[in-house]
Amino acid sequence: MLLWIAIIIAVLWLLGLLANIGGGLIHILLVVAVIVLIIHFVRGRSRV
Repeated sequence: MLLWIAIIIAVLWLLGLLANIGGGLIHILLVVAVIVLIIHFVRGRSRV
């Protein structure tokens, strides 16, 4: 689930970057996507 959220956020970031809209919000979306991916991998490895 977290992986899908990160993918959606990353796609929205890319669309915003290409369309040149949103200003600083675009980079905040990228940071949130990276944080969600890190949480996903940390939780995934601890459930062995």
